Amino acid sequence: MRFFSTVAATLAVAQSAFAAPHNDHSKPWHRGKISPKVLIISLFSPEADVWYKNLPSSDLGNLMDVNVTAPGLSMLFPHVHCVADGSICQMTTGESEINAAATVMAAALSGKFDLKETYFLIAGIAGINPKYGTLGGVALAKYTVQVALQYEFDAREMPANWSTGYFGYGTNAPNVYPGNAYGTEVLELSETLRDLAVGFASKANLSTDPTATAYGQLYKAAQPASLYAPASQPPSVVKCDTVTSDVYFSGTVLGNAFEEVTKVWTNGTGEYCMTAQEDSAVLEVLVRLAIEGLVDFSRAILMRTGSDFDRPPPNETAFDNLRIADQNGFEIAIDNIYLAGVEIVRGILDGWHSTFRKGVKPANYIGDIFGSLGGEPDFGPGSTTDGAGYRPNGLSGDNMRRRSFSSGMGRKAGYARRSDVGLN
Repeated sequence: MRFFSTVAATLAVAQSAFAAPHNDHSKPWHRGKISPKVLIISLFSPEADVWYKNLPSSDLGNLMDVNVTAPGLSMLFPHVHCVADGSICQMTTGESEINAAATVMAAALSGKFDLKETYFLIAGIAGINPKYGTLGGVALAKYTVQVALQYEFDAREMPANWSTGYFGYGTNAPNVYPGNAYGTEVLELSETLRDLAVGFASKANLSTDPTATAYGQLYKAAQPASLYAPASQPPSVVKCDTVTSDVYFSGTVLGNAFEEVTKVWTNGTGEYCMTAQEDSAVLEVLVRLAIEGLVDFSRAILMRTGSDFDRPPPNETAFDNLRIADQNGFEIAIDNIYLAGVEIVRGILDGWHSTFRKGVKPANYIGDIFGSLGGEPDFGPGSTTDGAGYRPNGLSGDNMRRRSFSSGMGRKAGYARRSDVGLN
């Protein structure tokens, strides 16, 4: 989650005026539970407000028609909101990894929802890498990478020949595959579903802003000129990946460092273009719920829109880019959450009986670095269960709290797996 301009910050101080519940419960229950076709996951007030404000003018319903409380939801956002027929629901988690994980888990385990056939649309604003897009641009991700899950030296104390103070656990240098894994370093989503979502989102007429457009033009001064070419183009829908960090980082040095981390941890296939504070947390919750058969992880969609650039244009400092310059991308990024997102929601609902109810089979591996949902990860050391996945109700045992493996560049680089397991 990227923070926003001083003016926009005022919007997020209090809970949205749109979010006052009209009623507690209504009739979209199936066997006592709401079974949404789509659950929109917002991270803070402005990302939610845009749905409350605009969805009623569509033919898809009003999210204030049904308002559900559950223990463990955010104190600031204590309701899950749904349209009258229960086909679309929306929740706001609160910012940061802890808030996001706690809220999604609380809703899923509340007993008030049946999410087995639900599509999850994580839809938030982000810092955008000018190598991949511009302010207001929309990205649909295959990966999220938890880039701050590393050792870190203050840059003033790192070895002289290092380009960053970040380096993987169990290693002795940057840009080496970690020697230890916690399990959430990389989460991979269905490319097949992502591509369908891109097709739907591309129907949107995205918002633009003259000031934001002018700021994007500043990146033309980069050398080579092609380096940041997308920054000076109009907003569009692109396929690229997010990175998750509670630390709000900004600047060219950290941006380049985390690009390399993304490449190394995904065996060269990930393309970091959007920052986030919640994505890994939400998706890890969905992995755990999927192990128990409570959700289908292949139905997760991750969408971010660019509210500010993650690094400055030439001849500007990182501080000025983050705190001084008026990039003016916040409002159009919020607008484009809805404009692109509603097309995805509509596409799923319109194709429910023909395509989406039965599910969209992934063509790629999906899940975490451990292979928790079964299959063989195409990044990292390989499945910790030899492709079987973990069984529900703890039936796989309590013997793999953390994976320890030989440092290397991943399976595609041909390093040998080790059988030993490091325990906390």
